[in-house]
Amino acid sequence: MEVANGKYIDLSEIIWQIKGKNMKVITIKQPWATLIAKGYKEYEFRTWKTKYRGDILIHAGKGIDKEAMTRFKDLNLEYPKGCIIAKAKITDCIYVDDNFRKKVIPKNPNVYKGLNKTDWKGYGFKIEEVEEIKPIEINGKLSLWEYDYNAKGEWKVCQLKEVINCIVN
Repeated sequence: MEVANGKYIDLSEIIWQIKGKNMKVITIKQPWATLIAKGYKEYEFRTWKTKYRGDILIHAGKGIDKEAMTRFKDLNLEYPKGCIIAKAKITDCIYVDDNFRKKVIPKNPNVYKGLNKTDWKGYGFKIEEVEEIKPIEINGKLSLWEYDYNAKGEWKVCQLKEVINCIVN
């Protein structure tokens, strides 16, 4: 659509911004959710695998891993509960075998200590491009679940300012 001075606006982008965008979310106990958000942890572990690759929101569940909380108290991090705290991408889902353990444990033995249990069977979701976001309070769910990220306006304001700027300039 042409608006002024020969400038064009992609109306489909405006409609997308107004309607919102459902995003996948994964709920993770603390301190693990915060360790992902802060860049200390690159993999999230589950007993089930996923074919999903793409954007994911990291939800800090209300549950905590007490033993791990004491292990990471020296990091002096805040561990919010019951809220989405980061946006990232799942880029891979890898079966956890001895080769995977040998590769990952040395990266951060304190974070990946649980992988020393060689009888544990499961998958590591590779988490990349992590960005912390302003916490969004919401109850978590099991498995991967959907959340309308734009429903709260997290991205709308920025995009609408750009549209208005384009119209008036």
